[in-house]
Parts: sequence; structure tokens; C-alpha cells
Amino acid sequence: MFDDAVLKCFLENQKQLFPENVAETEEEAEDFLEECMAVVVNSVKEVWEYFDEAGVDMEGADEEGILEADEVFDIGDGRYLIVEG
Repeated sequence: MFDDAVLKCFLENQKQLFPENVAETEEEAEDFLEECMAVVVNSVKEVWEYFDEAGVDMEGADEEGILEADEVFDIGDGRYLIVEG
């Protein structure tokens, strides 16, 4: 389950990853995030670990760069939503 802050963040910022909205309501957002197996992590370090485990080439990347990836949404409370598009 995704909390209200996560759903609001995704709804407001979904166009950073998708050319058009994939969800209009929090319910649609939650269904979509569950379908694509999105994850919420608690720190930049965990974002880094997620990409490393997924086999993403991060050579030369730094923390700031990894947070600028389209798949990473800053929830605003120290957590990050990672959505694979």
C-alpha cells in the first residue's frame, strides 16, 4: 500500500516519466504503482542500492545525478518513490 504523500507525489509529477498522465485519482495511481511494482525507499543510499541491485549502470554517477533519473520521485519527506516506466 502507498500512503497519501506517495500517491500525491506521483499524481503531481507523473509526467517526468510518462508523456501523458497514467492516473487521475489516488486510487488509479495506487493501482498503477502496484501493477508496475513501484517501491518506496527511505534514503538516497537505498535509491542507489535499488539501482545497483537492478543492474543499472551507474558508473560516473553521483547521488545528485541518480536522484535526477526520471524513475525517481522525491516524496519530500526524505523518502523516494522509484517507478520503472
